[in-house]
Amino acid sequence: MAPYQIAVIVGSLRKDSFNRQLASAMAKLAPSEFTFKQLSIGDLPLYNQDDDANQAESVKRLKNDIVAAHGLLFVTAEYNRSIPGVLKNAIDHASRPYGQSAWTGKPAGVLGVSVGAIGTALAQQHLRNVLAYLDMPVMGQPEAFIQAKETLFDAAGNLGADSKKFLQQWMDQYVTWVKKHTA
Repeated sequence: MAPYQIAVIVGSLRKDSFNRQLASAMAKLAPSEFTFKQLSIGDLPLYNQDDDANQAESVKRLKNDIVAAHGLLFVTAEYNRSIPGVLKNAIDHASRPYGQSAWTGKPAGVLGVSVGAIGTALAQQHLRNVLAYLDMPVMGQPEAFIQAKETLFDAAGNLGADSKKFLQQWMDQYVTWVKKHTA
């Protein structure tokens, strides 16, 4: 087992999501002491505070996976200039019931890709605001607002040469961030 387990939450349910591809490609840039597990959020019921005392099995699984992780990597799409509802739903579930948040203290990295020229800049800003409230140390620099271009990924799903250098620097900073906040 690797010393650092990272839970990855992709803010898109689409099977061929650019963000899911980015999450997989980013994991390949990390050192071998880091392992990445993409968590399932598509099967969570809509959050309802009435269910806090009897959370669904899918919610318990999500919370357990977060608690077991040394850090979080959020790779999100941008829907209507904000985070996707499915991502917000997962965040709400894992933060409840009040006082039993699975997020507290977990170091996080945030990035995303979209076809728009500003990548996922607004979604990332909204997500950072939410994560700050949840008492998660969120890496501030470098930011990564990736535009989905033809050369972003090769046929095997690896990062293209133009993007790999920048994203390797991002991953190197993220590794340092996680180590700093889990020491």
